[in-house]
Amino acid sequence: MSPESSETKRWLEKATHDRKAAELAVAQTPPITDVAAFHTQRAIEKLLKGYLVFSEDPFEKIHDLDELIDQCACHDMAFAEFKVRVTPITPYAVRYRYPGPADPTVEQVHAALVVVGEVEAFVLKRVP
Repeated sequence: MSPESSETKRWLEKATHDRKAAELAVAQTPPITDVAAFHTQRAIEKLLKGYLVFSEDPFEKIHDLDELIDQCACHDMAFAEFKVRVTPITPYAVRYRYPGPADPTVEQVHAALVVVGEVEAFVLKRVP
């Protein structure tokens, strides 16, 4: 396994862990939606960064899914189709980490998990 593919695999595994953490958090009674939302953003971020590692394209230490989608789209324009769906998830990286705005709803978390699944399937089709 090349160093790039090993590194890609680590990013994708971390993304899976974030997705699973989100699923577990939202399944609690009562649902822990703030933590779940945070992990949905992290999962998408890691999937996109894993693809960039695979593409041997360095990336900034950012949490902005729009920017990461744009960078991935430089390699595969089909990534651009996700922009409208990931944009609302970008703020989850910080919005719910601290007390402040109302926590997201269960429906918002489930919708974000659908997007995580779509991005995950899309990336996995492109990364051997």
